[in-house]
Amino acid sequence: MKKLNVFALICVFSTASFTATFAQQDSKDAKKEAKKTNDEKMDNKKDDAAYVVNASDDGMFEVQAAQLAKTNASSEKVKELANMMSADHAKANAELKAAAAKKGITVAAKLGANNQKKFDKLTKLKGAEFDKEYTDMMVSAHKDAIDLFQKEADNGTDGELKAWAAGKIATLKHHLEMAQSTYDAVK
Repeated sequence: MKKLNVFALICVFSTASFTATFAQQDSKDAKKEAKKTNDEKMDNKKDDAAYVVNASDDGMFEVQAAQLAKTNASSEKVKELANMMSADHAKANAELKAAAAKKGITVAAKLGANNQKKFDKLTKLKGAEFDKEYTDMMVSAHKDAIDLFQKEADNGTDGELKAWAAGKIATLKHHLEMAQSTYDAVK
C-alpha cells in the first residue's frame, strides 16, 4: 500500500512537471524558436532559413486572417479578397513547407508573437471596423512580403528558394493591388 501511494505521488509530480514544461514551451514565440533551431543547424544558409521562417509565419497569418474575414467582414469585396488570400497563401504555404522539410529547415508551427498580436486585434473586430483594419493590414503585409521575397530572390544562396521567391513576387504584387483597391473601397 505504501509503495502504491509513493507511486501515485511520483505520477502526480511527474504530470505537474510535464504540464508546467509544456505550458512554458507553448508560451514561447514559435517564430523565434524556429529561427533559433535553424541558426544552430544551418551554418551557411542562415539567411535562407530566416527567409523561410519569416515567409511561413506571414503566410500562416494571411490564411488565418482570411479565414476570420469570411465571418467577421461585412463587405462582399473584403470577403472576396479573403477568399483569394486564403486559397493563394494556403497553396504557397504548403509549397514552402515542403521545400523547407526537404532542406531540413524548421518552420514555426504557430504564429509568431507579432503576427499573433495582429490576429488577436482582428478577432475583436466585426463589420465595417474589421473591413478597414483587415484591408489595411493586408496592404501593409503585402508591401513587406514583396520586400522580403525580392530580397531572397536577389540575395538568397539556395537556388531553389531564390527561384521560388522570384516566382511568387507577381502574385504578391497582384494581392497588394487587390488589397489596396479593397481598402480604398471600405475606408
